[in-house]
Amino acid sequence: MRLQFLFLLAFLTVSSAVLADYPEEQKHYWKTVKPIFDKNCNKACHNADDNKGGLNLNQFDFILSIQKRGDVFLKVIEHIENGTMPPEEKPPLTRMEKDTLLFYIKKYIKDALEKPDPGIITARRLSNREYEYAIQDLTGIFIETDSLLPRDPGGGEGFDNFSGTLYVTPLLMERYFEISELVIHEMYEDQDLWRNHVPSNTFTLFQKIKHWWYSLIYNRNLAHQATLDLAQKAIVSFTTLAYRRYLSAEERTLLLNFFDEVYKSLPESKDQFDLAMQEVLKAVLVSHHFLIRQEADPPFTEPYLVNSFELATRMSSFLWCSIPDVELLEAAYKGDLSNPELVRKQVRRMLEDPKSKRMAESFVSQWLEIDNIIQPEFEKDPDLFPEFSQDLRTAMYGETVEYFYYTLSDSRNFLELLNGNYTFLNESLANHYGLSGIEGDSLRKVVLDIPERGGILGMASVLTTTSLPNRTSPVLRGKWVMEKVLSSPPKPPPPNVPDLEATKEIHDELTLREALVIHRENPSCFGCHQDMDDLGFALENYDAVGRWRANYENSPNPIDVSGSLKSGETFEGALELKEILNTREKQFANGISRKMLGFALGRSVVFKDTKTIETLADLLVEYKFDPVPFIEEIVLSYPFQYKKTDKVVVDHNVGDKVI
Repeated sequence: MRLQFLFLLAFLTVSSAVLADYPEEQKHYWKTVKPIFDKNCNKACHNADDNKGGLNLNQFDFILSIQKRGDVFLKVIEHIENGTMPPEEKPPLTRMEKDTLLFYIKKYIKDALEKPDPGIITARRLSNREYEYAIQDLTGIFIETDSLLPRDPGGGEGFDNFSGTLYVTPLLMERYFEISELVIHEMYEDQDLWRNHVPSNTFTLFQKIKHWWYSLIYNRNLAHQATLDLAQKAIVSFTTLAYRRYLSAEERTLLLNFFDEVYKSLPESKDQFDLAMQEVLKAVLVSHHFLIRQEADPPFTEPYLVNSFELATRMSSFLWCSIPDVELLEAAYKGDLSNPELVRKQVRRMLEDPKSKRMAESFVSQWLEIDNIIQPEFEKDPDLFPEFSQDLRTAMYGETVEYFYYTLSDSRNFLELLNGNYTFLNESLANHYGLSGIEGDSLRKVVLDIPERGGILGMASVLTTTSLPNRTSPVLRGKWVMEKVLSSPPKPPPPNVPDLEATKEIHDELTLREALVIHRENPSCFGCHQDMDDLGFALENYDAVGRWRANYENSPNPIDVSGSLKSGETFEGALELKEILNTREKQFANGISRKMLGFALGRSVVFKDTKTIETLADLLVEYKFDPVPFIEEIVLSYPFQYKKTDKVVVDHNVGDKVI
């Protein structure tokens, strides 16, 4: 008994010491607020086992975890205020419990939004896309990373530049070494290209005589010194772009010493200088300074402005998916990027550069989730859709990219993504749409006189990727509209609910619409499916590869494309749906703002970004959906300009080093 008492005493002592390290507000939460959740919410419904509504409140042990998921707790507040939580069949909250929960949850959320937080962006390697374009801009050599590197995983807001998944593996390093060999070899084979980076190390007759004289009289090797000077100039020029900043004196010396060591190890020949330079440039291409985006992490406790070169890299990664050019680096060096007006000027210059089309393609293909359509593994039933060729799917993909780039650079109106009266077609895609008079393989702008096309809802790339291999999917299409246009993604489906195919197997005589009616009879499914299914059915006049049809193949009756929304609005088909969606400007602006901010930052957008997203969405509507000033605002936004030190990096003694 005495031993047990001592053990209990020791445990309580340790527990008290641990609790003493937490703020008073956190201890108050454990003592006063969380027990109300435990008693009324967690035990019966919202725990790891029951997980009602996809919500497990047991996991929110800290105020910080509530603040990170403020979007969830805004809905909790709404349910508590409306009296729908706890549900009618459960004991209600007492007046004091209700007031306590509402007061403190609102306070936690308010505190989270009042203090700006740029979030943490961890060190990451260049994505395959960024690496490909960086190599191209740096060396002039085009490589296809799709065939050379493992495919990047997605993450964050659904983009391949997500810092949390871009780490370096031994296989990747091996491939980087192989690619550096290939790239430098190709550069050297093209002598005009090589001489753009590495000057010829030849001397005139007068210079040779001068070198001989100094060697003879003063015992000085002027020839070798001239070679070193020439090498240093070429190395610094190339490496400054590769490292995305100016080199330190130590780095210059290190690289020049490496050149000198290689140069002296080679037999004298007319290629001696070029061969030594090749080895140096290869070393630069496999350096972590080139392959990894690492910003300084000084031991600061509060957020701080990124330095000018880091901002330049953020801008070029966002707008060009590549490295900064000389002009942007010079602007960083001169301090111009600390001036908002000069930043705007650089953004406009960069958007006018053809390299901005890379951003357009990268963003729109991943945002609209059409990038898989050009992958070999994406398939349609060849018996049902024999015309679905590689050329056709490439044209579908290209139509969407060209269209988005046009709204970015020419019409400067993102709202035309919903209501445009034109598109980009080549012969194969025009034939697929039933249009004549378009010849050749090149995509070109075509003004449409058919209302079913125009805007992303009528594009074959979207309609094909939101279908199954053998038929359309109103659920997938409706979910896509909710996510991409209305910025209101549905909740994940509840467990143990049979999918649509199971429903069809039981009732094989049902139409797709009838099967979905039965499928959503489960009360936990109805809330999301009510809007989602009708949105998808509005697009049923498009088949699984985006062709227009009036009826199903096995029925002479017109397809039922009617639907309604929870708001009470009704529609008949895609055209009337588009008219409704055109009135949802704020929702559309909110969705684009969230996705483009996530793309620009290379991280997940979290609750603490709410104010930034709301501001960007309001500005996009105010600018009449002109993307140029909108993108300027993203670059000038708090999370883009500031950063927070990654404590893990500081704890591992990296500190403020640029690695």
